[in-house]
Amino acid sequence: QRRMGLPALALLLVAGLLHTQASPPARSFQLDYEEDCFRKDGAPFRYISGSIHYARVPRPAWRDRLLKMYMSGLSAVQVYIPWNYHEPLPGVYDFDGNRDVEAFLDLTAELGLLVILRPGPYICAEWEMGGLPAWLLWKPDIVLRSSDPAYLAAVDSWLHVLLPKIKPRLYQHGGNIITVQVENEYGSYYACDYGYLRHLLGSFRALLGSEVLLFTTDGTRAEELRCGTLQGLYATVDFGPGSNVTEAFGAQRQVEPKGPLVNSEYYTGWLDYWGEAHASTSSVQVARGLEDMLQLRASVNMQSPFLQLPSLPWPGADFKDQYQPVTTSYDYDAPLSEAGDPTEKLFAIRTVISKFQPLPVGPMPRATPKYAYGWVALRKYADLLDVLDVLCPSGPIQSQFPLTFEAIKQAHGFVLYRTQLPRDILDPATLGAPPHSICDRGYVMLQKQYQGTLERNGQTALHVTGSTGDTLDVLLENMGRISFGANISDFKGLLGNLSLDSSPLRNWLIYPLAIDTAIQEGWPHAARPKSSSGGRAGPAFYTGTFETPGIAWDTFVKFPGWSKGQLWINGFNLGRYWPLRGPQQTLFVPGSVLHVGCPNNITVLELEGAPSTPLLLFLDQPLFNRTLSRSTAATE
Repeated sequence: QRRMGLPALALLLVAGLLHTQASPPARSFQLDYEEDCFRKDGAPFRYISGSIHYARVPRPAWRDRLLKMYMSGLSAVQVYIPWNYHEPLPGVYDFDGNRDVEAFLDLTAELGLLVILRPGPYICAEWEMGGLPAWLLWKPDIVLRSSDPAYLAAVDSWLHVLLPKIKPRLYQHGGNIITVQVENEYGSYYACDYGYLRHLLGSFRALLGSEVLLFTTDGTRAEELRCGTLQGLYATVDFGPGSNVTEAFGAQRQVEPKGPLVNSEYYTGWLDYWGEAHASTSSVQVARGLEDMLQLRASVNMQSPFLQLPSLPWPGADFKDQYQPVTTSYDYDAPLSEAGDPTEKLFAIRTVISKFQPLPVGPMPRATPKYAYGWVALRKYADLLDVLDVLCPSGPIQSQFPLTFEAIKQAHGFVLYRTQLPRDILDPATLGAPPHSICDRGYVMLQKQYQGTLERNGQTALHVTGSTGDTLDVLLENMGRISFGANISDFKGLLGNLSLDSSPLRNWLIYPLAIDTAIQEGWPHAARPKSSSGGRAGPAFYTGTFETPGIAWDTFVKFPGWSKGQLWINGFNLGRYWPLRGPQQTLFVPGSVLHVGCPNNITVLELEGAPSTPLLLFLDQPLFNRTLSRSTAATE
């Protein structure tokens, strides 16, 4: 065997040294506890980020929204992944179409944006059950967000599907994901289960590797930071424009004495509840708070500033002394509106950012075009009770007493409960429900005649008269599972038995309704016309069509004289309308759901009462701030 001579060996060593010097350094994103900053590829780094929820933006609009965020001067976007959006049933996964999170993440990289990822498993986000799948409640005694073995088994199964999709997109592996959040605001949850957080930390490390920067987010109260943080997870805080920035970051310093200051949720707006005034936050206040934080060299993510509408069934609810469902629109005075339009607030934020880092060269992309398609006449297609064969093809479930949505494995939408009056009722009798057992609204019909509505926080009794054997129907609506706090085990349907003058009703037929599925498959437009009663009260379907004048532009639908219900256009569920309760008065219709050159099919499910002349009005701007709550008058 020949031995290499010294000159040849020296040449090889020199070549190797030159190659080492010329090769780029390993990609890294790390914490620097000496300089109190992040380090990206070894250099000090601070991010300015904004939240965007791909699940709340139609896929055709992803690029437009992300480009506007990039041109605002943001260096990163924060992205939630809702578990229940991707695993609708145990072991059944959906990553297609609007749910193609990998395509969304690849688009962020193409546009030059870094990503702060929030994969949960719990995310809050004013999203149904905080992103947790309703099927977890099929085990009624499960303890969510804890070390409960049944919960952990479901979480682990999900993470083993999701996180391998994420790993190759981490910054260290050539991708653009710089940090990954574990859980979300866990310190605001009652469990305070460190074993659960340790389990998640172990799972994330095992599936993503040892180099990725993992973090937590919590409010600034000491109790929240005590229960929400864990060694091995970098602790960040969240607070809004009204907070004292120095005090808020002082709270972070109690748990992270060194390292970068981070506000992971700087609230540029606040959420809307049905029946309350439309939230608004001053642009001046938002800009001032942002500048104060950036002067402290903090990294900031602006929460909910660049969002759009969710189609049902995804809006969640809060529980603050009572159940508070959030509106369909997620435009809470956002810097980028639900239609993707830059606002005064966005330009105020952009001006602040320009003081600290260069803005991208070029103009801000313009607002999307809108069109007022005008009035569209609808006609009544059928009362809901007359189409149960279509909406529940498998037929009803028989039960002595009512069963919850979860007990019959119905996640969302509506379930009809039917029984018969056990005796003649000549004098009005009280049809009542135990407290907190109507989840969330029950529309009552006797012999197909609408009697009124029972409500979780409101009226829980009606007076009825009738004869032995008369059919009593109660249509139960899920208005969204609670997404924040201790009450996220939010069971739906009739949670207790209805009674007549305190005598329990028995022998129920329970119809799980697949309304969304039927409409997505073309019903009722593809079905033969039905002869319907002329009555306007109670749950009924209305249909109509309209054609666009050669364009498919964004638009907004108003519901003059309508009460409460849901809207579909071309099979796409555009959400709940509730003009009587407010504040939201219009539903946003993205142009991507409209057809050009053929009719657009409108389906409305009105739950309480349609106007005598059922019309919809298509506008070129939204109406948000008109509220008629239970006790107050309408205000503009």
